[in-house]
Amino acid sequence: MGAYIELQVKSSRREEMIEITAMLQQVIAEQQHREGLCFIFVPHTTCGVTINENADPDVVQDITGVFTQLVPRQGNYRHREGNADAHIKASIVGASQQAIVSAGRLALGTWQGVFLCEFDGPRQRKVWVKLL
Repeated sequence: MGAYIELQVKSSRREEMIEITAMLQQVIAEQQHREGLCFIFVPHTTCGVTINENADPDVVQDITGVFTQLVPRQGNYRHREGNADAHIKASIVGASQQAIVSAGRLALGTWQGVFLCEFDGPRQRKVWVKLL
């Protein structure tokens, strides 16, 4: 496979975690990628991508709640656009993840899913996927 595949994800709130596991699985199936690696990258400075529990929605609420406590929206920030907290949260989460692909599926743990972490929405976001 040559270049990466670009997915579009639309957030609906300023801060949310959007599960994108099914979208990634669809890319893997369409590309008939059986074994290897899946690299996931978000080319943005105010959102990130993580792998975490997808079975209990309270986990997502706990994660976003702790981020709000650790990095409040209002603070003594120098960045003038009013979204310094989003940049900081995105740096903590990171812009990329990778997962093994085995037998044509993401090799995730029983309770794991891949999430786009929006910190400055609502926005239209890009997710770049590279299969190796």
